[in-house]
Amino acid sequence: MGERANARIAVFPGSFDPLTNGHIDIIQRGAKLFDRIIVAVLTNASKTPLFTVDERLAIIRENFQQTPNVEADGFDGLVVDYARRKGATVLVRGLRGISDFEYELQMAMMNRHLDAAIETVFMMPAEQYTYVSSRLIKEVMTLGGSITGLVPPGVEKRLVDKKKGTSRP
Repeated sequence: MGERANARIAVFPGSFDPLTNGHIDIIQRGAKLFDRIIVAVLTNASKTPLFTVDERLAIIRENFQQTPNVEADGFDGLVVDYARRKGATVLVRGLRGISDFEYELQMAMMNRHLDAAIETVFMMPAEQYTYVSSRLIKEVMTLGGSITGLVPPGVEKRLVDKKKGTSRP
């Protein structure tokens, strides 16, 4: 894509397992702030995700098909290396509450140490999603609770299918 030289490109890295409405909120708002926002799905060999990387990328693309400046991509390794390869100068990170802050601050400081040209921008999700995490969504779903309104309908359907053992990519 013929991008102008001074395009503001941001990377929003994470596992997105599953994508929540809190993620959606941050991505939508980030898409208004940046010329391009890349939702970068981390391949983490030490974790056993519920959804494969390809499934998570498909979910993100499905939810943002009407937003041309949102892109989904997979990566592994250091996020600053990935951002540099993509021409990004900003990392977007979500902060739900004070409990996220210490970890996110450490990560931001380490990323700054690794590449001072890449800034970290913290965004808070809309108030109704401040308690929502992918881990909590999976736990509530496994225990039979309702996750309606906390994840996009397509994600809820996929989670129900996974629970029944009839998942689709």
